[in-house]
Amino acid sequence: MKKIAVFGTGQVGDTLANGFLGVGDAVMRASREPAKLADWKAKAKGEATIGSFTDAATWADTIVLAVKGSAAEAVLDQAGIANLAGKTIIDTTNPIDDAAGPQGGVLTYFTKANESLMERLQAKVPAANFVKAFNSVGSAFMVQPKFATKPAMFICGNNAGAKQAVSGVIEAFGWQPVDMGGVELARPLEALCQLWCAPGFLKNDWKHAFGWITT
Repeated sequence: MKKIAVFGTGQVGDTLANGFLGVGDAVMRASREPAKLADWKAKAKGEATIGSFTDAATWADTIVLAVKGSAAEAVLDQAGIANLAGKTIIDTTNPIDDAAGPQGGVLTYFTKANESLMERLQAKVPAANFVKAFNSVGSAFMVQPKFATKPAMFICGNNAGAKQAVSGVIEAFGWQPVDMGGVELARPLEALCQLWCAPGFLKNDWKHAFGWITT
């Protein structure tokens, strides 16, 4: 049984936390106000607890960062930088500008052209092993999606062992993991969220995922 901390109270956190419980892992959900997660704990099936970001970071083997991109750096500070050392952090965040709506169907990001949010996070906590994943599809499809073919989940990060572990999670959740490379590849992977959302904003089509075909 792995110990998984899930930072965040939104739908992404709900889906992934329940996914980990479903494969037999222990899960601690974390928030600035843990009481917000009391209903989730009451309904959860498995070894489920709630706590602060510091509690969860100290307890966990693996952390899922499922908060707004604009809050990600502050949440890491609240968890305690030292508590994150050596931990695998599954980074689901995207640098969405909360104050600006989509332009022509394209989400507005607060990052610069040649940087990603995950690069900022990795630089902030160099002793942690960030792996970008679950950022390019809606929460409804993150665990055991029902598409005509198995969809691809693109990942990146600097630590090979962490990426291998996250790939195992992705496979258990019904996806094909595709390792694209180091932390710099978070730039195009974060842009995939913009591409995934565009049909939704323009045509109200939110039921799709990316694939990966090789010869």
